[in-house]
Amino acid sequence: MKRRTKSLVLQKLEAAIPRLPANHPGIPELRHELAKELKGYIGEKKVDYFLEELDGKCTILQGICLRINNKKFQIDTLLLTENAIYIVEIKNYSGTITFDTILNQFTQNDGEKEKGYRHPITQAELQKIRLGNWLQEHDFQSFPIYFFIAISDAATIIKVIGDTSYISRLVAQGEHIPGKILEIERGIAGSGMDRLNHRQLGNRLLQESEEYDFDILGKYGIKHNNMLPGVHCPKCGVLGMTRQRKWHCKKCNHISKNAHYKAFSDYFLLIKSSISNSECGHFLKLHSRHIAHRMLKESGLILKKESRRWVKRV
Repeated sequence: MKRRTKSLVLQKLEAAIPRLPANHPGIPELRHELAKELKGYIGEKKVDYFLEELDGKCTILQGICLRINNKKFQIDTLLLTENAIYIVEIKNYSGTITFDTILNQFTQNDGEKEKGYRHPITQAELQKIRLGNWLQEHDFQSFPIYFFIAISDAATIIKVIGDTSYISRLVAQGEHIPGKILEIERGIAGSGMDRLNHRQLGNRLLQESEEYDFDILGKYGIKHNNMLPGVHCPKCGVLGMTRQRKWHCKKCNHISKNAHYKAFSDYFLLIKSSISNSECGHFLKLHSRHIAHRMLKESGLILKKESRRWVKRV
């Protein structure tokens, strides 16, 4: 099983906001984006809890990002069995959602206003086509691909205008998706089809999967030099710990030996994929290049001798 972790986009947002000046004009948009990404991640974890009941019966891959025709596409969850492939797209809508099969529309009413969104079933159908093309491009035998829309919030009310039976086959609260998969499995097991080596396919998908990412700072017009240097206190969160053999927080008096690890993580997420001794000294606000060198050396990073720059261990 490939378990879900926070996306690079979410990690970047969480790292960027505390490093911007409080009056930076980009903060409101970043906070809105962070809330949306975090809500989606929490919703995905809720559905993961139910789908993991099938672990052992199939291969489960969470958060797979593949490339076809030089374009990336991301699938929330893939389940591979001996008989078929299942795509589960996870939606975290609150209030009331309505699937209109007559006008092919999808709307949400959160109690304050009604808003239209891209139709989840159309999105999932496109994912099915893309995955089928990917399998063909990589010389995998054609196997049945099914998809479901999992609603992560159990309090969400699902309404249908038009073909109720069609929507009910494809859409359900997250806790009901495993049952729908098992129902299909019972129907196609023993049908005489060739068996899918789901472990082998799962390993290949993991090898080909990429991290979904984009330039958060560039999207909102934020420059690298807008990022405030320094070390955050792991206890109170204030930026500006001072180095006195160990890190010391002036606000809460917390003392930490390794508070700079989080600063290194922020740097690699937001600034560059490598760091020099002098850049380390500036970013951690150190007064000694020797201390900077020692911290880099002791932090599990690798020194590329030809460039004299440190990178993360792969």
